[in-house]
Amino acid sequence: MRSKGVLRLNLRGFLREWKSPAVMGIINVTPDSFYSWSRVTDSTVNSRAESMVAAGATILDIGGCSTRPGSEEPSEAEELQRVLPAVESIREALPDIAISIDTFRVEVARQCLLAGADIINDISGGQREPEMYNLVAEMKAPYILTHSRGTSKTMQSMTEYEDVVAEVLEFLAFGADKLHQAGVCDVICDPGIGFAKTAAQNYALLGGIGLFAEVGPVLIGLSRKRMITEVLGIDAEEAKNGTTALNMISLMNGASILRVHDVREASETVKLYEAYRTSHPEPTHIITEKGRNGARHTTIY
Repeated sequence: MRSKGVLRLNLRGFLREWKSPAVMGIINVTPDSFYSWSRVTDSTVNSRAESMVAAGATILDIGGCSTRPGSEEPSEAEELQRVLPAVESIREALPDIAISIDTFRVEVARQCLLAGADIINDISGGQREPEMYNLVAEMKAPYILTHSRGTSKTMQSMTEYEDVVAEVLEFLAFGADKLHQAGVCDVICDPGIGFAKTAAQNYALLGGIGLFAEVGPVLIGLSRKRMITEVLGIDAEEAKNGTTALNMISLMNGASILRVHDVREASETVKLYEAYRTSHPEPTHIITEKGRNGARHTTIY
């Protein structure tokens, strides 16, 4: 089990610390997200946000463009019409909550940051609009660097890898270096579960979290995704239990943020993980010596 340090992010000039893994609640102001319960409207966005915070979310991720495989992308103007009022409304209602914007568009990111958002969650990793790196540096915002290929319409035809863990690690390391060179201080790594990957590749990525964490804090977003539903033969509505099981594996392997639909269950998973982790601290020194009788003695400090 890989030990983790404290997650620290600069949010609008203030340092925020998480001593335990953070739970990010998903709020979709879209009509077509793959899990229907995650969709909200202008009239329900605040109540959903408040209920998630009460259940343990410390970050809310607002998206106005569905990224499910095969989905149609809205225009930039339409995406802005969806997310900007949500950001303004949640910021007013919950002034202390960390708000993330799920977008690959520079102008959407800019306007949402000006309206009170804190973090940019870019599914394209800067590949769709390369100016995103400069914007995030200019606005001094944390950036979630996600590995993906293609668009929502094409990604599931782009799943050929020689070594998915090595290739995702290379992408994250290269992207984080470019971001740091551009002046971005806080880079969060997302291996892109479900984005141009098969179910088997997604499971391989869970095993690589410790490697990705060497680049930066790792966000895992597998909530109710196909890697669960395909294996269990169920649909997204039935995938809460599978999500919880894989979230625990993610925490055990070193994830710092869980991006989820079901906040209470994820928060409970974090608490149970922390109870286990604190009862099993990792050794700092292991010394093995040979005694006089030839027996080997191991001392753990």
